[in-house]
Amino acid sequence: MRKFMSSRSLWLVLILLSISAASFGQVAISVSFGPPALPVYTQPLCPEPGYIWVPGYWAWDPDFGDYYWVPGTWILAPQVGYLWTPPWWGWSGVAFIFHPGFWGPTVGFYGGINYGWGYFGHGYEGGRWNGNQFYYNRTVNNINVTNVRNYYNVTVVNNNPTRVSYNGGQGGIVANPTAAEQAADRERHIAPVAAQTQHVDEARANPQLRANVNHGRPPIAATPKPTAFSGGGIERASAAGAPYHPPAKAAAPEANGKQSAPRPPAETERPTNESAANRQNNVPRPPTPIHAQNLPAHSNPAPSRPPSSDAERQYQQRQQQLAAQQNEEHERLAQQQAQDHQRMEQQKASNAQMQEMERQHQQQTMQLQQQHEQQERQLSRQAPPAPHEAPRAAPSERH
Repeated sequence: MRKFMSSRSLWLVLILLSISAASFGQVAISVSFGPPALPVYTQPLCPEPGYIWVPGYWAWDPDFGDYYWVPGTWILAPQVGYLWTPPWWGWSGVAFIFHPGFWGPTVGFYGGINYGWGYFGHGYEGGRWNGNQFYYNRTVNNINVTNVRNYYNVTVVNNNPTRVSYNGGQGGIVANPTAAEQAADRERHIAPVAAQTQHVDEARANPQLRANVNHGRPPIAATPKPTAFSGGGIERASAAGAPYHPPAKAAAPEANGKQSAPRPPAETERPTNESAANRQNNVPRPPTPIHAQNLPAHSNPAPSRPPSSDAERQYQQRQQQLAAQQNEEHERLAQQQAQDHQRMEQQKASNAQMQEMERQHQQQTMQLQQQHEQQERQLSRQAPPAPHEAPRAAPSERH
């Protein structure tokens, strides 16, 4: 398959992916099992006016094949009038995909996840901008009115008191973006500020924040400011949101508290019709590429023998037609994704916009691959039966 992406575009994408994988969440990463429930904890006191609450969430560490908790914290807004849209995990039909958070003039879709403190699934009820000043809703935020004088009191009814931390899939939140949220996702965004990326980095480096160590109840659930993981104002989780039962293959801590050698991470896994022998021997399943151009080309399987009937000839023709059709669809999607990269490069897109594009590309690629596998399974069920061979003579007995 021809290469559609310029070297400059490819370089830009690789840089963005390496930055985001190391510094913020797990962009363009999918995981086969969902994150733990949101823990129960208290919001620290707002440190100063102008800080906006950024709720905690579970991120994925591929080095240990485990989720880790990113504590909630208060962050200075990067720009007057901007609000935070939290990150979220969503089921794509084949895996859980991470959607990074962003700053923007309007709160976008965050999976319908109830993070609390104003983030109750849609929008933000914790405060609003009035000119150059941010006013806090005191009924859902922990503020000291002596230090923070811009506040109001509006009672918010929380009709979604769940602690589920992902959208879709078995047991997940059932929510779709509203028209306003879809419009917000298309607005100009600002990626997480430097203080947030450093906050995530330090959370990832802390073994006690890994789910297999704290079992869904992190010892540092929230901080008064980014990276303030020690000292006053830290809030521990009072309880796990639900019992945490990770799959057996997830890395587990040793008895002395040290992390055992990481097992293969559960990233980019997808269900396949693998054989019982493969499952028994733990043969790893191949990862799903982000872009269609990285998918292998379809080839017509070589017949083991010449066709012996009209049914077999017709079946081989259908195999050839399907392979040609699937290769055309591969090429069409690869061209579309390459054009997306060129357009974003010309528009000098932000990191958040590039990350969102990569997420969409991976989802498109997975859906195409899943569709092709289903087509091949359906065609294989139409294969004509093999002709019966003449029975062989039994070996003679010795007297």
